[in-house]
Amino acid sequence: MSIGFGLERIGLITLKYPKIVTAVLIAFTLLCLAQVPRITIDGDLLRLYKNSGEYYDTYVELGERFGTFENDAYILVKSDQLTDPEVIETMRELALELELNSFASGTLSPFSLRKPAEEDGITRPAVPEDMASAEEVAAALNDLRQNDPMMRNLIVEDLTGFVMLMFPNPDMLKGDGEARMIAELREMISFYDDPRYQIELTGPPIWKSELLNASKSDQVKFTAAGIILGFLTAFLAFRTFWGAVLATLAPFVSVLWVVGSVVLIFGSFTFLTNILTALVLVIAFAESMFFCFHWLRLSREGMDHEEAIRETIVRVSPACALTSITTVVAFLSLSIAPGQGIFEFAITGALAIPMAFLALVTFLPLALRAATRMGYKPKQAPSVALTAIIPPLSKLAERGHKPVAILGVLAFVLMLYPHFQLQPTFSFQQFLPKGSEALDTSEAIDQGVGGVAPLYVSIPLLDNDPQITDDDFARVETVHGILENIFGKGKVISGASFNHYSEAGFSRDQIFDAVGPFMKRRFITDEGDLAMATAFMPTQLGSKEVRELVEETDAALKEAGLGDASISGFRVLSAYESVDMIQRLQDGLTIAVVISIFIIGIAFRSWRVALICTIPNFAPILGTELYLWVSGAGLQLTTVISLTIAFGIAVDDTIHFMNHYVRARNQNYGHKEAVMRTLERVGPALIATTLILCAGTTVVIFSVLPQVALFGALCVLTLFLALLGDLIILPSLLIAGGRLFRSFGGQPK
Repeated sequence: MSIGFGLERIGLITLKYPKIVTAVLIAFTLLCLAQVPRITIDGDLLRLYKNSGEYYDTYVELGERFGTFENDAYILVKSDQLTDPEVIETMRELALELELNSFASGTLSPFSLRKPAEEDGITRPAVPEDMASAEEVAAALNDLRQNDPMMRNLIVEDLTGFVMLMFPNPDMLKGDGEARMIAELREMISFYDDPRYQIELTGPPIWKSELLNASKSDQVKFTAAGIILGFLTAFLAFRTFWGAVLATLAPFVSVLWVVGSVVLIFGSFTFLTNILTALVLVIAFAESMFFCFHWLRLSREGMDHEEAIRETIVRVSPACALTSITTVVAFLSLSIAPGQGIFEFAITGALAIPMAFLALVTFLPLALRAATRMGYKPKQAPSVALTAIIPPLSKLAERGHKPVAILGVLAFVLMLYPHFQLQPTFSFQQFLPKGSEALDTSEAIDQGVGGVAPLYVSIPLLDNDPQITDDDFARVETVHGILENIFGKGKVISGASFNHYSEAGFSRDQIFDAVGPFMKRRFITDEGDLAMATAFMPTQLGSKEVRELVEETDAALKEAGLGDASISGFRVLSAYESVDMIQRLQDGLTIAVVISIFIIGIAFRSWRVALICTIPNFAPILGTELYLWVSGAGLQLTTVISLTIAFGIAVDDTIHFMNHYVRARNQNYGHKEAVMRTLERVGPALIATTLILCAGTTVVIFSVLPQVALFGALCVLTLFLALLGDLIILPSLLIAGGRLFRSFGGQPK
């Protein structure tokens, strides 16, 4: 059996039954094409963590019992004239319009809150109506800030701004509901355009909207730019327009198949699976270039064009099959990490790579066959740009193989140190677009009032009373005090936020009536078995700082005898589960390396081939990790994913090199001569494919999403290092380790 485990027979079957295969390909392509209008991208970051573990389960349960602030829309009003009676009344109108919004289940603002009145026990507006002077407005707002802890979370201390929250109806956010809600809110705000004040919109729905729009833009840019850059690289290599078109067709069809399959299987893309279109495109381009290069060489050597297609399938597609297998292994290794988002990415990639291989061994041979019958004639030699560097590399391998091999092994060993020193890092803002206006607004809210990044503490109540007994209220007060000590005054809200009304003689029934039933459910469940306190963290905190705050809070709760209270929140979930994901992904990368090397050994039936492939395959990863260590970037979520995928791609070049070397040995070439022949014949194809891979992946660097941009940058670096490893280190290792390979293939020389 071949190194491709017989998968090259698919190509031979294609040539044997071209009409049947063509009909199947057309039917499947039309099916995938029909899915294109249904393409959607899910911007919900919670999907990334779904089913990831304890923190996800706690967070979901909390949302089901209380509702949370994670889907709320925040409106920040900034004005130096906020105490102007006319301005404050205009803002009251805005608050009323927000409350009447079709998507609103409730609102929270200085205007929506009411406070008990001492004279008759009824509730009155927290901000009195029809105030006559700026001094009266300022006095009312300052009174609220001083005497109502809830207002400290909404009104800026110097009275230059305040925050309004809208709690959307979850049922109305389904489908395109979130986008319609944001559009409706923006339209509403536009009616209040006035130089006296500035109104800004932020919050998780707006963050998701920005992520979604950036992902849609990326998908179009990645696919279009990838095809254009791949075509130009192919044109540089083949020096003919139609040659470049032939090399481009199979990758384009691969992307169409992947897009259609993702929509059919998962229903939508995520910001992670969105990257796959660019990845599949460049991977398919690389294999297409290998195939076309070999076919062109056989044609130039005098073989009939159609026979050259058959011979190329026999010689090249086994290596392409093996590279597909190792790349699938790399993708599947990601699936050991928790979370639905990573799992979908892993499975989608594992399905996409075989599709690219099928396009290579079915669509491309049929396209080449049709082109030659229509009179296409390839150029006699590849571009000199791809061959000029080969003679110097051959001399380096021939004359300097020992020092190069020694330096390669030494560098490999030294780079193991940063590999074990890298630590996982995570920051929420890495997921948001560069220059995010919503993020800037969130930071302004952080500085002025409570904040947009909540941490929740759920407190079991002992008496199960919806109005909270004195003993249970004391537990809530204790938690509230602990959170204020850690997060600061004015950064916490809970049922205890209204204790000054209790001290004034109002009953809890009156207080909760003033708050309203919707907000009451943010503090205590309808059953009266759980209460919740919310603290607000700065938006820009990294995972390490969030975990430190959680651990400090947990320790203080236990010391106060409240060890049964639980801490949650999306930022808590992401801080803990992201680090766990990164560590598991790192384990998966190690597994992928070991399994891939093992598969290569089995395919070539030689432990020597597996051994010699270890350094050029693993060194690029270590080199990229060295960069991450020196730069201080650390291991982020997409960092490990990019390393894993780049490894799967980088192995391809090594396999093609070793495949040609083994074939040369089996053709009675001596060890050193076979290495030089392989470098001469495979080197240009390796350069061309790496150029395509890097050009296609470079497009990703220009994504406005930092995590996606980092993914592209690390892939390019890893692929470039892999090319150096395959053209410099691998030939030197082969020649330097001549004793191991002199009898390889039965040739004792």
